[in-house]
Amino acid sequence: MTKIVVLGARGRLGQVVAKAFLDAGYEVRAVTRDGKLPAELSGAEAVAANALDRQSLIRAMQGADIVFNGLNPIYSDWSTCLPMAENVMAACHANHALHLFPGTVYNFGSPIPAVITEETPERPTTEKGRIRVAMEELFRREAAAGRVRTILLRAGDFFGGKGTGSWFDLVVASKLAKGVYTAPGPVHLVHEWAYLPDFAAAFVALADKRDTLGAFENLNLPGHAVTDLEIKAAAEKALGRKLRLASMPWWVLRAGSPFVPMWKAILSMSYLRFEEHRLVSSRLEGIIGTIPHTPLDEAVAQALADLGIVGALGEKAA
Repeated sequence: MTKIVVLGARGRLGQVVAKAFLDAGYEVRAVTRDGKLPAELSGAEAVAANALDRQSLIRAMQGADIVFNGLNPIYSDWSTCLPMAENVMAACHANHALHLFPGTVYNFGSPIPAVITEETPERPTTEKGRIRVAMEELFRREAAAGRVRTILLRAGDFFGGKGTGSWFDLVVASKLAKGVYTAPGPVHLVHEWAYLPDFAAAFVALADKRDTLGAFENLNLPGHAVTDLEIKAAAEKALGRKLRLASMPWWVLRAGSPFVPMWKAILSMSYLRFEEHRLVSSRLEGIIGTIPHTPLDEAVAQALADLGIVGALGEKAA
């Protein structure tokens, strides 16, 4: 049985990916800092490791065929990103493991191209974008040197899955219980979203095809390139009621950013809410066949159920 190690398995993305690989019949080792796992991952082997401790990480990956890198520090401080990436490379090399990595659109900077392909030049204009580019350059070097193979799959903003911490739950859905849909930007602007179960399913499909792939693969997941009005309509359908439209109060973040590091970090990436963009792929379908894509209405309804919003409103209405 193929063994995959999922790093950051208690995070929102890590949980969904670990569950997808369990359901696909892989042997899953779920790594967290304290070795504790949510009930959804009861079929996985739980292991404690610190990604900033290289030897700890090498031990945690022992015997792995594949490693999914779901590590992500707090949004307001990415100073550990590169050190963790270097340790993951060392641990993958020591264990001869394939590296799976979730990419972002941060690499392309502002103004961001309206259509992002796998050949679009990367021109980061923010600290987070530059860090992401540096991480991917590290992965490319390791692959070119024959030390670690990487399959990178790039996606947009996350929604769906258990847990919180994305634009969807922190902003868009934050006031749905009060009948309000909060738009982070212009409501007619197309924004790239990734429904996490689709993202995870694509990683499983790529892992299944790993023997046919090169030393470094840079791929895009075409997710849900939609407007806030389209998401609002899907939310209204799921909730069975009309929603009032409100705008995110960016002025509050601007005023408080000198004093609140998280708000400063969010503001630095705010261009993504005001510049249209979508991901397309010329290669993914040719590799895995049909690209996982849950219809928007179904994806939004399930995402709201994951957050407990649909059930809570239903009980309240009853």
